[in-house]
Amino acid sequence: MRIMLACAAGMSTSILVAKMEEAAKAAGRDDTIWAVEQGTIENELGNFDVLLLGPQVRHIKRKVDKIVGDVAPVAVIDTAAYGRGDGAKVLKQADKVYADWKASH
Repeated sequence: MRIMLACAAGMSTSILVAKMEEAAKAAGRDDTIWAVEQGTIENELGNFDVLLLGPQVRHIKRKVDKIVGDVAPVAVIDTAAYGRGDGAKVLKQADKVYADWKASH
């Protein structure tokens, strides 16, 4: 799965990306996970299967939903998992968000 994270500057989520990559590798998965600055989301349309927003930019979710439309699901990363850097939990969240979205499309 292609999982893109977006936050204010793309830097705080880069730490979480590394943790998610570790969790994916440990589970034998071959996911592509990366982080971007929230202003570049539109440039990435079509490149990701699921978009997760950092909790610090949750206020832009409606705007991002409009930009992304029906291309992919968008969700805000669980705040506790984000704060702990729990890559496995965020990876699980991405799986659920994507599965729920696929079931409704």
